[in-house]
Amino acid sequence: MVKNIRASIPHVLLMLYLLAILFPFLFVIFSSFKQDNNEIALHPFGLPTNWVFSNYVEAWVNAKIGTYFWNSMYISVLSSAGTIILGAMFAFAVTRMRHRRWSLFLYSLILAGMLIPNNALMLPIYLLVRKLGILDTHLALIVPYVANAIPFTIIILAAFMRSLPGEIEEAAVMDGLRAPGIFAKIVIPLTVPAIVTVFIVNFLGNWNEFLLANYFLSTDKLRTLPVGMVQFRDQYQMNYAQMSAGIVYSVVPVIVIYAILQEKIIEGVTAGGVKG
Repeated sequence: MVKNIRASIPHVLLMLYLLAILFPFLFVIFSSFKQDNNEIALHPFGLPTNWVFSNYVEAWVNAKIGTYFWNSMYISVLSSAGTIILGAMFAFAVTRMRHRRWSLFLYSLILAGMLIPNNALMLPIYLLVRKLGILDTHLALIVPYVANAIPFTIIILAAFMRSLPGEIEEAAVMDGLRAPGIFAKIVIPLTVPAIVTVFIVNFLGNWNEFLLANYFLSTDKLRTLPVGMVQFRDQYQMNYAQMSAGIVYSVVPVIVIYAILQEKIIEGVTAGGVKG
């Protein structure tokens, strides 16, 4: 009996922790279906008396949540794909390069890039983006997002590529493949699990990024969802039900992606940390 109680204590603590984490989100979900501010004030933690689904339609149309949503989706997907392409090519080069000193030097240079805080790079990035003439365009976010995610991408992909048996590539060479063919037809297909992991992690980071999106985009129709949510709060601050619906829109894609692919995320990050 005592042994069972001791064994159940960690589970009880984890359940309490889970409730504490989920409670604010449940409050937002319930509020998004309530009639108005009075119902939220009278029953802040209770279920809605009448489930009002029109809050989601009005938030999507009137507050331009749809425009911000697709801007965030387009920028996040394109940035993550660009990072994968550049990071995979660089990882293949440093793991298969014959000149080991150059490989070690370049790889160390990439690792050193991760030591610089992102906030310290705000001003240099702003000056560079303005000099390139892409300020207030989506490229002003895509280029920094790709550059910022490349070190992490290279570390994870290089760790996976080092674990691939060299005999497979030797067989490919015997079949007449050269470096581009080995990379495209052999290494990339075998590295798909790591690529999926890195893509998801980068996508989530780009999706939630606020600082660069807030400073580099001033045109309303170009803004992303995190920045649009701030404007939504200012414009509809008297309607907390619609504001809650907008928050749900911003959170649901992240939850869905993580719930479906969480095992691959953990496997990839763990393997990169151990083998890297």
